[in-house]
Amino acid sequence: MKTIFHIAALVCLSLALQAGARGQSQLQPPAGGSAPGQATQGAPLPTFNVQGPMELLRPTYELRPGDQVVIRAFEMEDISDRPLLIDGDGYINLPTLGRLKAGGLTAAKLEAVLVELLKKYVRVPQVTVTIVGFSSQPVFFVGAFKNPGIYPLQGRRTLVEMISSVGGFLPAASRRVKVTRRKEFGKIPLDSAVESPERNVSTVEINMTGLRENVSPAEDIVLMAFDVVSVEKAEMIYINGEVSKVGAVELQDKDSISIIQALTLAGGLTPAANPKTVWILRPVLETSRRAEIPVDLEKILAGKENDRPLLPNDVLYVPKLSGIKRNLGRTLLIALPTVVSAVGIGIAVSR
Repeated sequence: MKTIFHIAALVCLSLALQAGARGQSQLQPPAGGSAPGQATQGAPLPTFNVQGPMELLRPTYELRPGDQVVIRAFEMEDISDRPLLIDGDGYINLPTLGRLKAGGLTAAKLEAVLVELLKKYVRVPQVTVTIVGFSSQPVFFVGAFKNPGIYPLQGRRTLVEMISSVGGFLPAASRRVKVTRRKEFGKIPLDSAVESPERNVSTVEINMTGLRENVSPAEDIVLMAFDVVSVEKAEMIYINGEVSKVGAVELQDKDSISIIQALTLAGGLTPAANPKTVWILRPVLETSRRAEIPVDLEKILAGKENDRPLLPNDVLYVPKLSGIKRNLGRTLLIALPTVVSAVGIGIAVSR
């Protein structure tokens, strides 16, 4: 699960930051003195990279006065590929179609309106609407937020303030937030921030638990235009077999927990548990299989061996005291449900 979210977040961030080189000019109306809302004849088309988070999160963003859009309509060249500025009343002026309300609509809803209007002129209208400029400087929220999307940065807003304004985190969100900032807005002012000369950005991971408890107030940084704030789903470890509470344990802001800690959270062993041979079932990278690691829990509890760490997505399996076949093999194919309930998880074990 972590790998999927990590890759998705990296793709979003990388594509968004490619748009950074376009500069601030894209936030302004096209030059040439045209009246607001009119298509600018001969004006150069903005080159904003529409495959960044703006495009990925487009359904959540409502157009507002001062935004710019480009419409591309099949067989309707007179309205296609021209930057249109949404006027103060939320309207755009289009050849053939006239004055049209765009403010308050998402790009997808505006597309649907245009498709209906163009049915008078085209048998099967095909329309795309692309946002190429914002009335205010945007901040991107990506990942396990309640309301991910593009939000205007109005005034001096801190990380905590902006997270609150987007509704906070999903229940399964990690407690670590990543902030990525473009180089032209300066390095993120934290010692833990890392600069990437190749991508012209700086990034930092912030522990929200410490921030909320006021342990690290300096990490409540002031956000800048085009910052990308991302959060993954929380990492889990799974406990099954002869324990009091079968289920998933959230790692929160930790990289791992020990076997003893996990068993304590699971309410301890049942009387039928066999502590002599406990199994850690660890994911094998880029496969659906799990390698089995035998652990002598009896020796750990007696202090004769060191406790073992459980890593993200590990399964800790405690077998019964008797009647268990010890032939699980070198690897084991496990089918874990996508959503783990409090009831527990299913593990394929030979009995």
